[in-house]
Amino acid sequence: MNLTASDRAKFGGVFQTECWRRIMPEDVLSPDDKVALVYSQRRKRYEWRRLVWIDTSHNIFTNEGLDHILNVEFHATTQITAWYCVMSETNTSPAAGMTYAVPSFTETTAYDEATRPAYNEAASSSQSITNSANKAAFTMNATKTLYGAALVGGGTAATTKGDTAGGGTLDCYALFAASRGVQDDDVVNLTYQVGSADDGV
Repeated sequence: MNLTASDRAKFGGVFQTECWRRIMPEDVLSPDDKVALVYSQRRKRYEWRRLVWIDTSHNIFTNEGLDHILNVEFHATTQITAWYCVMSETNTSPAAGMTYAVPSFTETTAYDEATRPAYNEAASSSQSITNSANKAAFTMNATKTLYGAALVGGGTAATTKGDTAGGGTLDCYALFAASRGVQDDDVVNLTYQVGSADDGV
């Protein structure tokens, strides 16, 4: 028995990534600059920052991630209760065969936070779930070029930056619309929204 496209449910996910840079006394702002109070993990306070760039990118769900969803729902596999956000510093195209153990991309670890930022989602509504009320934050500590984002969880070391040996699950991955530069002290906030729907009859 083979499934056709109309026999399946579909999942879609979108990463929105924002880079906020601290406003210095010598900076000259234009009327078009977007500014906001952004929390600095480094200085433990809110401070005025300007938006340097924003990226919206659609992800793929890996085969590993889809199998996990099916096994939890229908096969009594233990649920992964905590997911974590990661970002890529290599220009790696999405592929269904990506796994936690062999992600193909190089995860950036160049941020102050001691562990991978948690994905703190609210309960689903209208078949959609998001962490927009509690975005994942990365306080960069080096000049880097970022290319993508992903969601990982499970195994023995899901919080460990750069881990590939902990036996976790790579749920999804997205390549940014364009390469994005960051520098030391930039705060990168990541929002991820995922939805599902029946694909019709």
